[in-house]
Amino acid sequence: MKAVFISCNQALRDRLLDKLERMNIRGFTMWDPVQGRGAQRGEPHLGNHAWPTLNAAILTVIPSDKVDALLAQLRSINSENETLGLRAFVWKVEESI
Repeated sequence: MKAVFISCNQALRDRLLDKLERMNIRGFTMWDPVQGRGAQRGEPHLGNHAWPTLNAAILTVIPSDKVDALLAQLRSINSENETLGLRAFVWKVEESI
């Protein structure tokens, strides 16, 4: 099992949820809104007067064999919307109940 943490501009949230649904990834936790700034480029998403946009974050734990397909979908969304910002991080899940 792998945990995939996805952080993105709120404008991409519904597209992400649609991709999860189409891939039959049912379980997830979502935080919306969240604030942040990317480490490489892009503008901060802080929800204030200077930086009014906000992010959403999704955490899902999925079978290891679904990770590559999910990351491919996320790369596709990001390549179409690079200025909005989307990042994904994958961790190994050692135990669950």
